[in-house]
Amino acid sequence: MFQTARSILKRDPAAHSLLQVILTYPGIRALFWYRIAHQLVRWHQYVLATLLSQHAAKITGITIAPEATIGKRVFIDHGVGTVIGATAIIEDDVTILHGVTLGTRRMTDQGRRHPYVRQGAFIGANAQILGPIEIGQYSKVGAGAVVLTNVPSHLTVVGNPATIAPHPASKVVTVSFNYQATKSR
Repeated sequence: MFQTARSILKRDPAAHSLLQVILTYPGIRALFWYRIAHQLVRWHQYVLATLLSQHAAKITGITIAPEATIGKRVFIDHGVGTVIGATAIIEDDVTILHGVTLGTRRMTDQGRRHPYVRQGAFIGANAQILGPIEIGQYSKVGAGAVVLTNVPSHLTVVGNPATIAPHPASKVVTVSFNYQATKSR
């Protein structure tokens, strides 16, 4: 948990100290309770895991299914309204803002029903990522986007339904100071 807190301190300009992050950030508290509940699931203590998960959701406003798989240094910023489904997989160094849903599209699907979020991805506020899709490494999902298909690595998606955001033309202008001096008479 200290590794996560240190990474949040580096990523969040509003964070002033490690103690502040540990004591006041709901995302880190939700992940703390999730890790205990996840271990209980691994020990087949499903009722205790679910009770602990519901308790954490009530306190933090962040619902994380104990069966989900979450990597290291995940930053759930603000977090209120965030829902992470049971078969969701989140790799290391992912940032998730408030109101995000990593959910399913059909309850009848077998196997993995929730998204797979690759390392370093950034998910904007109130984004809805639905189904067994993949969010590529270091990709960005814009605020309010509804993502129903895979997102390639290193790209940004926005809108409803989400589409790849065009990259603006380069704003770098080449300036040349080459000139020929002429001799005046």
